[in-house]
Amino acid sequence: MEKRISADAALGRPLEGWRLRLYTIIFEADTRAGRNFDIALIVAILLSILFVMLGSVASINAQHAALFSWVEIGFTALFTMEYIARLICVRHPLRYALSFFGIVDLLATLPSYLALFFPEVYVLVDIRVLRLLRIFRIFKLTAYLAEFTTLGFALRASARKILVFLSVVLMVVVIMGTVMYAVEGPEHGYTSIPASIYWAITTMTTVGFGDITPKTDLGRFIASTMMLMGWGVLAVPTGIVTAEMTAQRRQSANTPTTRTCQECLSEGHQADANFCQHCGAHLPLYQH
Repeated sequence: MEKRISADAALGRPLEGWRLRLYTIIFEADTRAGRNFDIALIVAILLSILFVMLGSVASINAQHAALFSWVEIGFTALFTMEYIARLICVRHPLRYALSFFGIVDLLATLPSYLALFFPEVYVLVDIRVLRLLRIFRIFKLTAYLAEFTTLGFALRASARKILVFLSVVLMVVVIMGTVMYAVEGPEHGYTSIPASIYWAITTMTTVGFGDITPKTDLGRFIASTMMLMGWGVLAVPTGIVTAEMTAQRRQSANTPTTRTCQECLSEGHQADANFCQHCGAHLPLYQH
């Protein structure tokens, strides 16, 4: 029992030595080494995406197919080593692997390995472009990172309100789609209730593909009503998020940094903070 407790304590001990240095380089862009690392990573991502795009051009690929293959192998090895390094230096590897950026990092390398068995999946390596979200951490400096953090908090705070709103919209399109199915019928293109609901969604979102159109006067009146409703529907989520962003801006007057908590992997803590604002864990000494 004592051995088990000591083992758990060892697994939970604060980062130190080379792991702490590696963590600072990889995760904290406010340090010189961390900034240089992230800039080099972004350059590698952009180059890898460029080669994938050029490889999709038949004439270019026919002349340099071998070169593209070796370049992709090199980038895949590089990103794989970087992903493993991230798992090694964090205090809780599984927590990082299941985080947003952890999943993005995994998806950046996974298509290259899947392409060995399913070649058509290779084009999905362009998902690496999501990793460019880190550009806000590097070239942030104050304004961009502050806005990015505020937007993230606002979206999380708005999630329930938007979910309730979408539930109401879903009920409306189901009801109106069903009504249109009864009014217009299969002879006018409304062949089923799901097809009518599809029409209701395209109409309310003001997309209007025109593949299904009402022919009766009552159907046109209902369609006109839904079009007018669509204007208000599109504005509601924007208003919800904007209100939350305004509230977040009033609450936080300080400028966050890229300082990252080693426990919950949240970032944006103040340079003089001693504890994480989300989980309360002790933050290591901040190095500029």
